[in-house]
Amino acid sequence: MPPDASETRTRLLDAAAAEFAARGVWNASLIEITRRAGQRNRAALRYHFGSRAAVLCAVLDRHTEFLARREGELLAKARRAPDDDLAAVVEAVVRPAVELAASGPRGRDCLLIVAELAGEDPARFSPELAAVLDRTGGNEVYAVLAERMPPMGPPFLAERFGLVTTFILRSVADRARALEGARSAIHAARPQIGDEAFVENLVAMIAAALAAPVGGALDVSRGG
Repeated sequence: MPPDASETRTRLLDAAAAEFAARGVWNASLIEITRRAGQRNRAALRYHFGSRAAVLCAVLDRHTEFLARREGELLAKARRAPDDDLAAVVEAVVRPAVELAASGPRGRDCLLIVAELAGEDPARFSPELAAVLDRTGGNEVYAVLAERMPPMGPPFLAERFGLVTTFILRSVADRARALEGARSAIHAARPQIGDEAFVENLVAMIAAALAAPVGGALDVSRGG
């Protein structure tokens, strides 16, 4: 690929990530993405990627290798912990997210995009998008979490995973943005605890939420 074409793709992906994170994956304007990337040709995005879904996959795929590696390392460590240790598995979600957010705007945008997707029905994802998300290694982490959580029906399990994933990723991205704003003195944000304390506190909160029993009035075998 010629250098100028590669640079154009990078600018388009950065613009798409920012628009997807700010306005939502399905609401973001493809024309606005093209404009933000400095392209006069309105068809530039479709020329380089073909479709909105293909752009989304390309945006996320820039981070799959990092996430898969870090989640894999932490999950291997968690597997050596006792079978009832939820926190060790939750850390395999939280810590890579914190590290990705610290890498800059691209990482934070990725987290916000995945947080949005976590609230959607995965059955509606295209095979390509499902494959990209699978390459992050997250499915394996959540499979181990399910083994260590209290018994509950699939609907409850999916609900908890969707809620905690959105909470984790948005919390991490918002904190990173607040820290960046404080450093640049753009606005006065509330004081933030240190990175390690933030990770430990968020892991403890999520582990406690996942360990909470399902209400006794509900049939956990059917999910409601």
